[in-house]
Amino acid sequence: MASALLLTLNAGSSSVKIGIFDVASGQAQRLARGVIDFRKAPLRLHLTEGPAVFDVDLQAAPGEYLGAVMAETLGWLARHCDMQRLFGIGHRVVHGGQDFAGPARIDAATLAAIEALTPRAPLHQPHSLRLIRALRRLRPEVTQTASFDTAFHRTQAELVTRFAIPRALHDEGIRRYGFHGLSYASIARNLPPELAQGRVVVAHLGSGASLCALQGGRSRDSSMGFSTLDGIPMATRCGALDAGVVLHLLEGHSHAEVEDMLYHRSGLLGVSGLSADSRVLLESDAASAREAIALFTFRIAGEVARLAATLGGLDALVFTAGIGENQPPIRADVCARLGWLGLVLDDAANAANAPRISAAASRIAALVIPTDEEQVVADEALSLLRGGEAR
Repeated sequence: MASALLLTLNAGSSSVKIGIFDVASGQAQRLARGVIDFRKAPLRLHLTEGPAVFDVDLQAAPGEYLGAVMAETLGWLARHCDMQRLFGIGHRVVHGGQDFAGPARIDAATLAAIEALTPRAPLHQPHSLRLIRALRRLRPEVTQTASFDTAFHRTQAELVTRFAIPRALHDEGIRRYGFHGLSYASIARNLPPELAQGRVVVAHLGSGASLCALQGGRSRDSSMGFSTLDGIPMATRCGALDAGVVLHLLEGHSHAEVEDMLYHRSGLLGVSGLSADSRVLLESDAASAREAIALFTFRIAGEVARLAATLGGLDALVFTAGIGENQPPIRADVCARLGWLGLVLDDAANAANAPRISAAASRIAALVIPTDEEQVVADEALSLLRGGEAR
């Protein structure tokens, strides 16, 4: 394993996060990280290597096949790391369905299973597939692995995973899966020792957002269920919605139109009519912007309370991901709505994005912990490539 490198790719709905790890020591140690935002033109690779920061405009344009984009990206990465030492590529894949209880090597069967789950995660699964296929063509000699967001939630009780629908449908796979599992795995690893075995709700708040109930570092319940539409409102996704609304919409709109509405035109964007970006809404004086933020924090607080019921109490609330780590007003509003639980915020600590933002008198700890999905992907990929068994 001497002098070997591992590449990780975390495909989001509109970007891909990149990690390069040295594994010569037997542990995955990060050398560099990068991100490509597919919403911007021209595409730009933002790369950090220690204290150094590089921004590179890519000539390649995104298309159905990402081969040109990834070829150019690998070329730029090779200027900073010896990519001939690359021995493995690990991918974050959102949906693993019932097939995957842990990470897996990617072969023809794995690829087919991932593709079959695309209708359940249409914002994310196609991007992962495009990256996997592009890199199979560019570096066919390098083994690729997949780490699944859904796998972390396989520790949930059968009762938690059920919808109140005919049993045969549950047995066919229509059940609650939960998502953002790699983020929750990262947080579970980094909880303070005094909370590691406790009852913790983690709020992963970004463009996609969900919450997870942890006990002893294991998933017991989550806000997202069958698809990444469920739970709290998100940037452009609706969150939990009465099934009757969907039936009503299908009376006058096509399946594609309804899908587009629920995934791309709802959430903060839909309520505000202004923006999907909570930073923009927080700065706006528009009543609709204030209402969108209020609905967001109201639903988050309500979900914290529901998950606390699953846990039988609550010892800590953790905020993570882009919004959770960086937007004090959102955290403050959520915590204010949970004051009845005994949660008291330290305003100065919250404003500073401190690791602990609850006051000394608070009965519930409130923490801000950065998530690191790429590290989890790297660790799982390394375990597989060294011959370890998938979980």
